[in-house]
Amino acid sequence: MTTLSAAVEKVMRLAPVIPVLVIEDIEHALPIAEALVAGGLPALEVTLRTECAIEAIKVMKQVPGAVVGAGTVLTPDDLSRSIDAGAEFIVSPGLTPTLGEAALKSGIPFLPGTANASDVMLALEMGFDRLKFFPAMAAGGPPALKAISAPLLAARFCPTGGVTPENAAEWLALDAVLCVGGSWMVPKGKPDPVKIEAAARIAAGLGR
Repeated sequence: MTTLSAAVEKVMRLAPVIPVLVIEDIEHALPIAEALVAGGLPALEVTLRTECAIEAIKVMKQVPGAVVGAGTVLTPDDLSRSIDAGAEFIVSPGLTPTLGEAALKSGIPFLPGTANASDVMLALEMGFDRLKFFPAMAAGGPPALKAISAPLLAARFCPTGGVTPENAAEWLALDAVLCVGGSWMVPKGKPDPVKIEAAARIAAGLGR
């Protein structure tokens, strides 16, 4: 295992679930992060889908124990802005040579998206063996990933996209899966920290 792989795997093994967060209101960032960390989910993926996402990364990093990353990173510029905001890991829905090379140069833990065997082979060729499987259910669900991963033994995955409390355990039972990504712990709207922490505790106990 390379140093980079080890750094990514460390993040993936913090908890069985990485919350995938779409922060619409910057005022929600702190209470959401506090509730998730209190519930046992320290790795937080803030998707760059909203105007306040970069600021949300900065705010969430204030929470003791939080390991905050950026998701929906599509370009080297997204990567740079995320790193400047203090992101500790990067997640992308896919992988391009341009983004991959920028991530390698930065040295930051990077979880590129893959959906089939060719994607995984490209990632491995570029030096990435800790990968996101996305969109997990639309790409064939656990049976597809089990088949894809069988001949590609070096790769380990974080399935994201359609992962729910009902199917998360099935994903986590796969040998090639280290964790899953999901958004169910934080419903849209004004956050309820008590409910978020409770949902996080249940998620933190999955697959164990």
